[in-house]
Amino acid sequence: GRLEAVTQQMGYHPQYLDSFLKTQHYLMHMDGPLPFDCRHYIAIMAAARHQCRYLVNLHVLQFLRAGGDPQWLRGLDFIPPKLRNLNEINKILAHRPWLITKEHIEKLLKISEWSWSLAELVHAVVLLAHCHALASFVFGCGCEQDEGPGGRGSLKPLSPGNQCFCEATAGNGCSQELLRINRKRSLDSCMELDSLRERMQRIHVETEGREEMRLLQQDREEGEGQGAEVGVQDGTEHRSDPSAGLFPLTDTDREVTSATNLACYMQDPDFGYQDFARRDEDQTQVFRVQDYSWEDHGFSLVNRLYSDIGHLLDEKFRMVDGLQSSAMAKRQGCEPSVFKRGIWNYIHCMFGIRYDDYDYAEVNQLLERMLKVYIKTVTCYPEKTNSEMFDRFWKQFKHSEKVHVNLLILEARMQAELLYALQAITQYMI
Repeated sequence: GRLEAVTQQMGYHPQYLDSFLKTQHYLMHMDGPLPFDCRHYIAIMAAARHQCRYLVNLHVLQFLRAGGDPQWLRGLDFIPPKLRNLNEINKILAHRPWLITKEHIEKLLKISEWSWSLAELVHAVVLLAHCHALASFVFGCGCEQDEGPGGRGSLKPLSPGNQCFCEATAGNGCSQELLRINRKRSLDSCMELDSLRERMQRIHVETEGREEMRLLQQDREEGEGQGAEVGVQDGTEHRSDPSAGLFPLTDTDREVTSATNLACYMQDPDFGYQDFARRDEDQTQVFRVQDYSWEDHGFSLVNRLYSDIGHLLDEKFRMVDGLQSSAMAKRQGCEPSVFKRGIWNYIHCMFGIRYDDYDYAEVNQLLERMLKVYIKTVTCYPEKTNSEMFDRFWKQFKHSEKVHVNLLILEARMQAELLYALQAITQYMI
């Protein structure tokens, strides 16, 4: 009956948690251009880019609960071409969003029978950016690790019971309508559990071939080796979707989700982050916020093509900017707004996004080296984050303040991906 690990961490900042839950619920469960099973499969593809088993397992179960075809869980070779064509933009947005062009958009919108509509593509892009950024938060706050005594996931337990995630934030602005919807979904989820188990068992049986099991075993061993290297455990225990009711998993559920081979959900696994402006290469075109910003351009475009999501995203961006950080700033000897802007602009700078009115010399003055190493790792290659990094940066700071930094990383990264993708869509439309 415990709350899911991500919402426990975000619970240190309840106003932000409320805004996050509303956005998550709208993206995954409310009316929109994409079918519900496809939404969860896109989330699986996005999380797999960062080897985030925690989010992959979560959305595998939600995909099945939404009536998804179990065959799709065998990998990208078994999904419709339309979805598979999203792989390229998923890869680029996750690691080097500055490479996305209007040609990528045009290719998706003009592939005859497998073409995407503009509205569908915008929904998909928001989902991809949301899940990439959430993977950063998952690794940054240690949610990928198994929870245990003394671990970062070992938080003060909340009241037990099959509690809706939004109920835990009651009194923090979560609407009664959203609460009602989630209570109903909690009951529906319990009723569907038997059929869900059957589908999962069928997948398990279908994938029991000797060669496939050998490959899965090999993948597991490699994953354990990588986990030991970076100090992160496998994190195979499934935790429920923030928008659904809670229920304990059976041994069968765990057996299927723990066997998930993340490699089957992505192509070109060696493609990863590279520094935006490498000294041995020609200077890449800088993204100037004065030319294309969220407030003046991105917000109106995304809201026009995917109704109301712009308002939810904008509220979330504003909410993280408005979080109290006086203690953090005081320790660094500056004003809260100056400190937060330093972190935000540093993250955007790593993705080639520059603000003409900002003196980037401030970044080195405001952010100590260990903090910068932590921010870059969680932002650019979160799968390499380990518990030692989390413990070493800001030893004198409270846990809630470290969570605050991870929320800034989540939102700054998401906005960076959206800016590049929406600019490419705008250029295509023009």
